[in-house]
Amino acid sequence: MDPTDQRRRTANARADFLSAGASVSGAVPEIVAASWQRSLQAGVDTDEVRAQYFQDLDTSSRLVRSAQPIIDRLSGEAADIPLSIALTDSKARVLSRLDTSSAVGARLDGISFASGFQYAEGNVGTNGVGTVFEAGQPVHVVGAQHFHERLQPFACAGAPIRDPLTGHIEGVLDISCLAEDSNPLMRSLVRTAAQNIERSLLLDRSVLQQALFETFVKTDSRTRGAVLAVGGSVVMGNSVAQALFDPAEQRTIQEHLRYLGTRKGHVVDEIELPTGNVVRLHGTRVIVGDTVAGVVVEVVLRHEEPAASARRRSVEAAPVTSVDRPAVRHRSAATRPVSQSPLWKRACAEILAALAQHQALLVVGETGAGKFSLVVDLYKRATPAGRSRLVDAAELGKDSFGSEPLEAVSEPTLWIFRNIDGLSSDGTKRLNAILLAVADGESPAYIAATLSDANVDSELPFRAALVHFEHSVTVPPLRHRTEDIPMVVAQVLRKLSALRERRVSPAAMRVICGYSWPGNIRQLEEALRAALGKRPVGEIRPEDLPGYCHQSARRQLTGLEAIERDAIVRALHDADGNRVQAAAALGIARSSLYRKLRTFGIETI
Repeated sequence: MDPTDQRRRTANARADFLSAGASVSGAVPEIVAASWQRSLQAGVDTDEVRAQYFQDLDTSSRLVRSAQPIIDRLSGEAADIPLSIALTDSKARVLSRLDTSSAVGARLDGISFASGFQYAEGNVGTNGVGTVFEAGQPVHVVGAQHFHERLQPFACAGAPIRDPLTGHIEGVLDISCLAEDSNPLMRSLVRTAAQNIERSLLLDRSVLQQALFETFVKTDSRTRGAVLAVGGSVVMGNSVAQALFDPAEQRTIQEHLRYLGTRKGHVVDEIELPTGNVVRLHGTRVIVGDTVAGVVVEVVLRHEEPAASARRRSVEAAPVTSVDRPAVRHRSAATRPVSQSPLWKRACAEILAALAQHQALLVVGETGAGKFSLVVDLYKRATPAGRSRLVDAAELGKDSFGSEPLEAVSEPTLWIFRNIDGLSSDGTKRLNAILLAVADGESPAYIAATLSDANVDSELPFRAALVHFEHSVTVPPLRHRTEDIPMVVAQVLRKLSALRERRVSPAAMRVICGYSWPGNIRQLEEALRAALGKRPVGEIRPEDLPGYCHQSARRQLTGLEAIERDAIVRALHDADGNRVQAAAALGIARSSLYRKLRTFGIETI
């Protein structure tokens, strides 16, 4: 078909679609037609570009490092062609853009296709970035095929860049030019370049793993003790570590090493294992460029419980058997299990010590990790006759906030100032006045404050009040205390179902334990509340849990992706995990289903 006739046909099809929702079957490629439908359902404005701007870009990531040489080479080869080459992250945010033509670059600036702007399909409609994420495959969008009016002067070809090991889309490579300069070879060109970046990612990952392995070998050669290494999906341990610690102890140490890998400072620590044994960890972070490849440590057994030693000998002598994991049941407060997480135990011990010494305590941790609840619970345990008073940051910021905290009290009182990182300048001044008054008074008052660890290094107003605090404690996120998840699930169920006994099936518990819980205990509570809503009585099963619980993908899904993920999870449960039946029920090819399972990280069904 003549290019002019094709452009006219596409423009007419788009006009009919927007005016009456008419079918565009055959008028445009299926991938474009599906994108138009999604864009319409998402309420994309066809006239105004609504690309959101972000400042928190990681421009020194492994993706950028791996992609830059390929982009430079591609730019050199296309120096005589007026185009622009862009790289995005996994959230469709433009990380970099390299122009071979200043004229094309200026026009792209006019539609906010520039570093920091997000080109998700739900914001700007059909395009060579957002549509790649939605379709999971390369796309070529020309002229009127763009849903948005202001994007129609351009042609863009985009291809996904997948992590070679996980299959997750790490970003998109996009080539854009004016529509009249479009060439069908653009799609092949960008796909080849994206594949080259994926090979570079694999090589980069291999470099990280090689560096971790070399450090592990060097450490093992100079010590006769136990050596463990953790990095990404790699776990290594020498023969001494295998013999000295049972599998549960090794998992606890490994989880703690992952935690230490995310922190600053020296890799030196001492933790108590579930058996009661105490070990000292001393090692190093392995860093390649700006990336932490992992952690390698020597593990020294500082104290071994006699009972643990006896259990170890009996386990070594006993035959190995396989048993099913029991369902989680409610227990009375007297028989409630205690935490097995060294990080959680440490946080509890440090909070109790600070309360015992009347030290003003700062409790730091991720949102939803249970900071406030933990402080209150430990205070009540240590001071049964005491009372507690919560003061939220929003309350301190109000002019109507009273002076009750300044008044003398006759009984022990714990004042908890929650989310102080949200304080305004006026709120910070009020907090300062309260803390000064308490310090000068003689009332039996305890002071604690909570804040998000994401804001610890910020320049927010609350920092002016930190001088009043004598001790800080970090509460670990739920993903770094996986050994406690069955216990936490039982506690949450007890809270949600009151006096009724509720259980979680072993299969559902495997799903829960496999999820990373970025929203921590608060998100777990929401998930279990939703499951109880689906199954008011009886044992909670995997299909009762929200769809996101079944995914291991780390990137944030768009609204449409979340809907699609939930539909896939329901179809798989209805088909008892049969992929062929699920694909047929969803009306998609089996290969498409497998690709979406990799994209969403669905592995538990």
